[in-house]
Amino acid sequence: MEVPGGDREPGSYYVGVDVGTGSVRAALVDQRGTLVAFADQPINQWEPQFNHHEQSSEDIWAACCVVTKKVVQGINLNRIRGLGFDATCSLVVLDKEFRPLPVNHEGDPHRNIIMWLDHRAISQVHRINETKHSVLQYVGGVMSVEMQAPKLLWLKENLRETCWDKAGHFFDLPDFLSWKATGVPARSLCSLVCKWTYSAEKGWDDSFWKVIGLEDLIANNYNKIGNKVLPPGASLGSGLTPEAAKDLGLPAGIAVAASLIDAHAGGLGVIGADVRGHGLACEGQPVTSRLAVICGTSSCHMGISKNPIFVPGVWGPYFSAMVPGFWLNEGGQSVTGKLIDHMVQGHAVFPELQAKATARCQSVYAYLNSHLDLIKKTQPVGFLTVDLHVWPDFHGNRSPLADLTLKGMFGTRLIIEAMETAGHSISTLFLCGGLSKNPLFVQMHADITGMPVVLSQEVESVLVGAAILGACASGDFASVQEAMARMSKVGKVVFPRCEDKR
Repeated sequence: MEVPGGDREPGSYYVGVDVGTGSVRAALVDQRGTLVAFADQPINQWEPQFNHHEQSSEDIWAACCVVTKKVVQGINLNRIRGLGFDATCSLVVLDKEFRPLPVNHEGDPHRNIIMWLDHRAISQVHRINETKHSVLQYVGGVMSVEMQAPKLLWLKENLRETCWDKAGHFFDLPDFLSWKATGVPARSLCSLVCKWTYSAEKGWDDSFWKVIGLEDLIANNYNKIGNKVLPPGASLGSGLTPEAAKDLGLPAGIAVAASLIDAHAGGLGVIGADVRGHGLACEGQPVTSRLAVICGTSSCHMGISKNPIFVPGVWGPYFSAMVPGFWLNEGGQSVTGKLIDHMVQGHAVFPELQAKATARCQSVYAYLNSHLDLIKKTQPVGFLTVDLHVWPDFHGNRSPLADLTLKGMFGTRLIIEAMETAGHSISTLFLCGGLSKNPLFVQMHADITGMPVVLSQEVESVLVGAAILGACASGDFASVQEAMARMSKVGKVVFPRCEDKR
């Protein structure tokens, strides 16, 4: 669909593709970071047993083709300069001929992706963490079950004949997409550093893979998991192949960028915005004073620094994993958005809530927000729960406790405090993602942290981030930082209310 008010004046366009947990989305974005057109397409998920979550790379690529064709309808294709992908950090398994392999006991090769939120490898991650290998210091001291090494070990131990022995390529989903578009099996520094234990400075650590029992991945210079690594936004090969161009409805040969994980694309899309004139402390401070919070199915807290900062229980520091030249620390809360849905939909009066919201032509969350406004009267909403304390982890704590056995929802302030204790200096939050569309969610973040929250002019900041990659690959901007400053715009600033300041 065309976005109302979208810019159709002559100039260059970039296509950003975002593969989320439940859908693929695409946007046509101009040089000022304005969304000109947007489309989305649902994708399938399978849960064959508890903690097992799977998808299909063929299904996802087909959805990418649907949405890209939609966003370029009626456009002069010669004006499209670049293509950027982001995706969830799910694990794609292909054989030596790049055909899908099953990641399930049923032997269904169509389901060849272990999703990011899959927790099947609990035993494997415990054993990996017991090694206390030095690479673990870059993931807060404790590896998450959602990273790729434990999932690879699970495949070797559980699907040896049907999957592991036949495998030729293990891709992070963002890298699979850029390979599919260009035929270049290069990996993004973002994926390998953040989820695979790769070091931007030292490369792979042979001793880690040997000690955890995956020494076979070292063969042929790590060919199965990646031996050509590029920074996000780098141009891949000769650009879009004729075959992929036909699939996607885009011009062959346009620049295709090395990819980003979806949360990191959101960070790229918001953290570099020009904040002049908004009365924010970060206006006169370096970009390292900003924390990007990408809040959707899960929440990710992205802080950058000029020098490496080790934060216990927080992932990183990762060099150049989001913004080139900066170290990244990534805090997080697992399945934040899904847990809010779970709490609301699992309540005994949810059917009554649905009926009342429908009668008012509102979403259930808009109805709940208006109901809270009614009952809180003049008090801050936090006072409604002054005597109610809920441990906020239903699906394990990602940061800063890094304990997957903990079973709720809110920990942003705890993550910020851990990052500041370790050496970060944060003054402003930059929010994006689906939950940032909820005004109560945003206001609570400002109130509880005591920090102003910046919302982007473009709500779809993740897609802007993906488009920024394509813009960099095209050569239209000298650097990622320049593209961020030109294509990220402040839309609204929400300040903390004095009653709730910490």
